[in-house]
Amino acid sequence: MNHFASIARVPGDPILSLMEAYRADSHPGKLDLGVGVYKDAQGLTAIPKAVKLAEQRLLDSETTKSYIGGHGDPLFGQLLTELVLGADSQALAEQRVGATQTPGGTGALRLAADFIRHHLPTRGIWLSDPTWPIHESIFAEAGLQVGHYPYVGADNRLNVEAMLAALNQIPQGDVVLLHACCHNPTGFDLSHVDWLQVLEVVKARELLPLIDFAYQGFGEGLEQDAWAPRLFAEALPELLITSSCSKNFGLYRERTGALLVCARDTEKLLDIRSQLAFLARNLWSTPPAHGAAVVATILADPELKMLWSDELSNMRLRVASLRDGLVTALEPHGLAQRFAHISQQRGMFSYTGLSPLQVKRLREEFSIYMVGSGRANVAGIDAERFAQLAQAIAHVCVE
Repeated sequence: MNHFASIARVPGDPILSLMEAYRADSHPGKLDLGVGVYKDAQGLTAIPKAVKLAEQRLLDSETTKSYIGGHGDPLFGQLLTELVLGADSQALAEQRVGATQTPGGTGALRLAADFIRHHLPTRGIWLSDPTWPIHESIFAEAGLQVGHYPYVGADNRLNVEAMLAALNQIPQGDVVLLHACCHNPTGFDLSHVDWLQVLEVVKARELLPLIDFAYQGFGEGLEQDAWAPRLFAEALPELLITSSCSKNFGLYRERTGALLVCARDTEKLLDIRSQLAFLARNLWSTPPAHGAAVVATILADPELKMLWSDELSNMRLRVASLRDGLVTALEPHGLAQRFAHISQQRGMFSYTGLSPLQVKRLREEFSIYMVGSGRANVAGIDAERFAQLAQAIAHVCVE
């Protein structure tokens, strides 16, 4: 018997395929604006100094490689929760918040998906249109009914009115996924006024928010980016938050994240955590320890935390300067106004407004790589080559 005879090949992940195409391209002026990792001025995804110092400290002091338990490193969970919600959070003071460590933010999303599927089985989940493509597959693979609400329209503008109107039509009690900051893939973020309106709809429809917080520190700052999660945690009795340390700590391959749960009270939180530990046991047993230990070491040490915060601030400011620099470089081509939104967006990603055909031409004619939707990783821009990039964009934008 040929056991595997009926197994078909699926298309490769489009972003990973883009990575392979970029690597195979021999053009000396090629530019990678596709893969979602931060790059410094030398084009490297370097390890922050604070991380290297923490790792050295761990190397010198670590005495065991034993498992760290179903909920992960307790100190990591405590300090990450304080980073997300603030050390003075009322929800924390009431002991109704808990963190379960996961393999990255993606693992946190999958754990949340399984939790919803098993314990809120009639609830659908609603995603922004567009959203990170993996959101779609994670929740669909977990068996959830996936719906969408408008976010950025065909005119490449944030449409808050349409978003609110759609949220008002979501079935009562369903789950709505919201991006805390640095919306992936568009870079368009809600204002404080917008968030307050969303909160009112969530209350009125009794929706369960799932806030994806993958880029804390990359938008406006560590505290500023946490504004919406903290608002919701104080205003609502129940909330899910997924937190990732991949981008802000540079721990991409260490797969470090957590699912935070806000419950009505301590007893209910213990019920939920028992179920999360059970689900996690059947997904990955216990999470990896190294990245969490690095984060805990940094956040527990005032000097390391300050160093890390400064490094993160420099990354954020560099990305902002790249946004402004590209728009300025487009001025001689008469395109600064058309692409002004790039300066207004936040985080590493930008919905540029380039069409799939224009993206294809950039790749084929200039070896400039970005996702077919026109999403570009701004952190991949080489500041020394603004003029080259602007000229290429101008060329493909000629009607």
